[in-house]
Amino acid sequence: MIKDITHNTNEKMNKTVSVLKNELASMKAGRANPTMLDRIEVEYYGSMASINQVANVSAPEPRIILIQPWEKSTLKAIEKAILKSDLGLNPSNDGSVIRLIVPELTEETRRNLVKTVKKTGEEAKVAVRSIRRESNDKIKSLKKNNEISEDDLKKSEEDIQKITDNFVKEIDKIIDAKEKEIMSV
Repeated sequence: MIKDITHNTNEKMNKTVSVLKNELASMKAGRANPTMLDRIEVEYYGSMASINQVANVSAPEPRIILIQPWEKSTLKAIEKAILKSDLGLNPSNDGSVIRLIVPELTEETRRNLVKTVKKTGEEAKVAVRSIRRESNDKIKSLKKNNEISEDDLKKSEEDIQKITDNFVKEIDKIIDAKEKEIMSV
């Protein structure tokens, strides 16, 4: 029973970290990164699809994203979706591919982006701590129902705290790495 709770705790915290990584990957950091377009959806035959489902997305140069649609008819829809997005990039359409030039970030933009990254990291830490609280509550209810001993309760809480500490450290490392990436010119 306790093993299930700690296993679930570990899994949920892992998912939280992977969500954080995905969110940070889609942030514009002054370098061309195809994952920046993952959140943008295009109307494709009456339904919505992400850009990477209707086109080949690559970064042939550090500051250029190249979008090569599988069907030329989707060029206009992709261009429109990028313009509507919050990326602030202007697509350049040459009739067969779309080029996105990622501008150099100003110092102020970098600082604001770092603030956003730190806020996102803090939200991930809050989520991890919330998972810890849920797990501890489950273990306490087991103790309350006399399914486990007081020693098992203490040991389990210590184990869950160790797991939590490890994930918080991992989140800090991810945030620091992203901050260095943003601040490097």
